[in-house]
Amino acid sequence: MHLPTNQHVVILKEKTTDRYLPIWIGTFEANAIAMKIQGMAPGRPITHDLITSTFSQLGISGSRIVITSLREEVFFARLHLQQKDHEIDVDSRPSDAIALAVRFECPIFVGAEVLDSAGVIPDKDEDEVPEEKVDEGRLAVFRDLFNSSLDLPDLPDEPGSRGRGSSSS
Repeated sequence: MHLPTNQHVVILKEKTTDRYLPIWIGTFEANAIAMKIQGMAPGRPITHDLITSTFSQLGISGSRIVITSLREEVFFARLHLQQKDHEIDVDSRPSDAIALAVRFECPIFVGAEVLDSAGVIPDKDEDEVPEEKVDEGRLAVFRDLFNSSLDLPDLPDEPGSRGRGSSSS
């Protein structure tokens, strides 16, 4: 939760650099993501658990999600599913796709153009001169979040893997 605004945000980190992608999400989706990451199980299945369970019974697994575009400040995503030799590609809101990705333990990818237009690189040291001019107003919104404890577990690199690899963003 972004404390100054009381809005929920999910922050994806690029695997190979210190670039982050903040995506503002709804309360229910934020809770669904946080509950799974923290290992909490609700008394009854929530929608994302129901979907995951149903897909599992049908032999469908999540192979990856991709944040595909950003148009008029709205992110778009695709959920890539696998059923035997058949790949299923479904349009999704990024928040729902991420909630399912943490349940399927599948990687999260972000299109390069999305990261280029909406990615944020926090200042490493005030004495260093950044190579590129960063929009301070945009960065200030997320500075509080980066300074708080955001040490969440990584998703595995490969679908079905249970290891602690880094997820791709």
